[in-house]
Amino acid sequence: MTLELKNLSLNYGDKKQALNDLTLSTTTGVLGLLGPNGAGKSSLMRILATLKKPTSGNVLWQGKDIIDKPTSLREELGYLPQYFGVYEQLTAKEFLHYLAGLKGLKHKDAEQRIMNLLSQFNLAHVADSPLASFSGGMRQRIGIAQALLNNPKLLIVDEPTVGLDPHERLVFRQLIADISRDALVILSTHIVSDIETIADSIAIMDQGKLISHNSPETLIQEVAPYCFEITLPREQANALQPQLNVSHSLRQGENMTLHFVSTQPIPSGAVTRNATLEDAYLFFVKGKEFIDMPINSDTALEAV
Repeated sequence: MTLELKNLSLNYGDKKQALNDLTLSTTTGVLGLLGPNGAGKSSLMRILATLKKPTSGNVLWQGKDIIDKPTSLREELGYLPQYFGVYEQLTAKEFLHYLAGLKGLKHKDAEQRIMNLLSQFNLAHVADSPLASFSGGMRQRIGIAQALLNNPKLLIVDEPTVGLDPHERLVFRQLIADISRDALVILSTHIVSDIETIADSIAIMDQGKLISHNSPETLIQEVAPYCFEITLPREQANALQPQLNVSHSLRQGENMTLHFVSTQPIPSGAVTRNATLEDAYLFFVKGKEFIDMPINSDTALEAV
């Protein structure tokens, strides 16, 4: 499975640019798409799901341009948007049968597939209950199930774990890992933990641009020289924290340990530490204007 994006741009009114000359190539496995709100992730997802045309550029699926001929992809596509609506008067089973019909599945084949998915997502006991009675997490699981009805070769999921409890998130990640063995899964999120253990590659976006695209291991290696930690009394740590690009803080009694990323001279008492994917994400998204910001020496000296 191969997907190529070539010089993809999307402009809205008032000169707003959702995507800016984005070029990327990926294949079978899990592509994690990371970026803050407004980075352009959802706009990209809608283009890949053939719901919106870009202003310029090309999208090639298995060598065929889906911009002009979207049907070549739609038969192999599964899509879960960030905001997924349901017909509340239908039962879970009825709703999935309705969507299976839209996807062209035969009723007999759909029945077995639906029951398997309902069981997989712990919804078999409410198969005949109306969706109006479902919690937010249950509706999200129905959304994931509908995206998998046709055994897609390209699965696009936008913020899929919203509303899921820790066990459900674990089940979902394992399911995605299984699917990606012979399909391409694009998982868009701003939650690093959703993809750090399952992504084969990660694309980091910000302000409509592709900032970096690489394996998790390579991204972590790139940021490793700039990862530090410092332990201070809590009050002093709070005074220093606004000057640092902090990826994690941990309270330890009256002290606080700050994990931060910096390319500048570090405060006295800071030591190197192992880098994480969260560090890499902050490093690329925050950009030079924050990471390269000099630490106020007076505050730093007071803190240490």
